[in-house]
Amino acid sequence: MTDTPNTPANRGWIVTFAGLGINLALGVLYAWSMFKDAITKEFGWSGSQLNDPYTVCCLVFAVAMVFAGRCQDKLGPRVTATLGGVLIGAGMILISTTNSYAMWMLGFGVLGGLGMGFGYSSATPPALKWFPPAKTGLIAGLVVAGFGLAPVYLAPLSKWLVANYQLQKSMLILGSAFLVAIVALSQLLKNPPAGYVAGSASAGSKPAATGLAPAEIIRTPSFWILWLIYFAGAGAGLMVISSISGMAKTTMKESAFIAVAVMAIGNAAGRIAAGLLSDKIGRRWTLLLVLVFQAVLMFAAIPVTKSTDGAKYVIVLVATLIGFNYGANLSLFPSFAKDLWGLKNFGMNYGILFTAWGAGSLLSSVAQRLKASSGNFDSSFQTAAALLIAGAALTFLIKPPQKQS
Repeated sequence: MTDTPNTPANRGWIVTFAGLGINLALGVLYAWSMFKDAITKEFGWSGSQLNDPYTVCCLVFAVAMVFAGRCQDKLGPRVTATLGGVLIGAGMILISTTNSYAMWMLGFGVLGGLGMGFGYSSATPPALKWFPPAKTGLIAGLVVAGFGLAPVYLAPLSKWLVANYQLQKSMLILGSAFLVAIVALSQLLKNPPAGYVAGSASAGSKPAATGLAPAEIIRTPSFWILWLIYFAGAGAGLMVISSISGMAKTTMKESAFIAVAVMAIGNAAGRIAAGLLSDKIGRRWTLLLVLVFQAVLMFAAIPVTKSTDGAKYVIVLVATLIGFNYGANLSLFPSFAKDLWGLKNFGMNYGILFTAWGAGSLLSSVAQRLKASSGNFDSSFQTAAALLIAGAALTFLIKPPQKQS
């Protein structure tokens, strides 16, 4: 098959930005902290319940990535992402009809998590297939940046919607909009034609030796090392993201939504910056820098979140940097998956690795319960810092992929 010189590149960028757009809708997960006050006021839930739908959503999201990845590998990204849009739209429309804890667990937690898994798993693989290995980090970073960037518009939009329409009608509006947007953008997702080769590897790149199957990767030490590191890096970030609005409220009062939005900018920027940096200096060194920096920020966050002296700019800066480092994980680990195990089974392979992100989400509920019992987040930050330091140490055990012979 022949193409004009610009056709493959143009098609690749269309797929990349369609994936970014889908993730902008799926990123409603990161706006959860904006809904918690409204849930307390309108539904009367207890403090220990507030993060449960969010946590269930994260866990279902992670598990769904395995099956959605298989679906993406077999049926293609268009069908899989369309299903994701229908699921998340249905879930949010369902919760717009009720204040029941159980139904929110089902609608936001289960249906929303399934929708995110099917949509998210379909956005990155087709984009990566259109570009050479030297751009893996950049493309992965751009696609997943949408998910991290979502709270930039969702934080102020959610605040306005809840103030004017209350929580349930706000969920109806958002769910309907997400259903339409995701299904429409899904139609632009397309894999390259058979036999398409996206450029050649740069001198410094290290292509995977083979397209390993899921059953093969879980028997390799590198998989379990990466899984543990992903758990630490994702868990620490999710703990803060799920509660940032409440953390910032002591200092920022009703302007706490600004911390959510600015943290999201850091989250998205970290995905792109880490992807670019890892293409230059390597995935392992980039990951090590991210984890060490994040551990330092966890210790710094303890006095910052306790401050009542008007340190608004400090808490926004710390939140932004925590978001930056957390976001870096979401571009580095899919890049690791492609480098180490190839693109043939990328959807399912990365889906299995992504279960570490889901397990890390459990730290958000642990943090909420510790906050409810102690009145502060000190022990949560300390635990997260310890996990990050352990993850940083494990990066030295990651072996680079073998070059093709």
